Amino acid sequence: MKKILGILFLSLLLSGNSYAKKFVKLPKDVGSGSKFYKSLTGKGYKKHGFQIVNKEDGHPVRAGSQSVRFEVRQGDCGKDSDGGWSDCKNDRERHELSGGDSAMSSGEHWFSWSIYFPKDHQNLYPLSNAFGQFHQKNGNPIFMFKELRKGYTIVRTITDNDWDYHEQNLITNDEALGNWFDILINAKWSKKEDGFFKIWVNGDLRYDYKGPTKSKSKVYQKFGVYRTGITRYLNYVNVDGIDKCLREKESTNKDYTTLYKLKRKKFPGHKNSINLFKKCNSYYDVKNVPTTIIYFDEVRRGKSKEKVGIFN
Repeated sequence: MKKILGILFLSLLLSGNSYAKKFVKLPKDVGSGSKFYKSLTGKGYKKHGFQIVNKEDGHPVRAGSQSVRFEVRQGDCGKDSDGGWSDCKNDRERHELSGGDSAMSSGEHWFSWSIYFPKDHQNLYPLSNAFGQFHQKNGNPIFMFKELRKGYTIVRTITDNDWDYHEQNLITNDEALGNWFDILINAKWSKKEDGFFKIWVNGDLRYDYKGPTKSKSKVYQKFGVYRTGITRYLNYVNVDGIDKCLREKESTNKDYTTLYKLKRKKFPGHKNSINLFKKCNSYYDVKNVPTTIIYFDEVRRGKSKEKVGIFN
């Protein structure tokens, strides 16, 4: 009897945990091959953040009748599903799905998705928008699909060392607006030189990496909208206010170095950006970050190319 009561108590405790995983079942129309859950929980994940939408309601759809719509508004931040990480405290916002329970340890895999940038979409660089990533269990992201200065870009960081960083543009800003792009990936997860990671965009091979593709044991996929450097954007669009702020307040060489980098759209460092914002935001004319909306369709994973899509 005590054992049964203990199980019931544990079940109630877990069900009441605001950080419990909230799984999402994607319709076959839009996804297959992986199990996803919301990477933020509780009040952090808003209703507008993730939606399955319909073509008949005027939403863009790549194939079939449905697609996935992500939206991030200013202030959309919260904690990871385990409660161990807070976007709000780290200058970030997101609505994202995580495939952490469908992690892969080794071998060759195929992935596909189609991504759509609305015609009024804005590149908010030097804020970094990530629209997908391959992450490691208990480790760093290894491949991230970011919107950087030139547009939709693949960023590789197999380890967490700066020397391992590499980026390559896949879709330019001019190409992106109002169009669907079909992404096909063939990857082999390996810590050795026999690993590889290939990306096709609309059937054209745009990225072909050979070498280690992980540094930890397991890899999993995430996709959605993940904005990093909110203060970086607000600082950048208010450089005149910062100039006035630094003249009128006691300022350091680090403050001026951060401003110098912002004016040249260079990364000033997270802490430097946050500190400058805290110091000078009362001088800012622009106080809002534009909303980011992105659509996905045909999000698939399989052991062969034929399993992941009809476009490639």
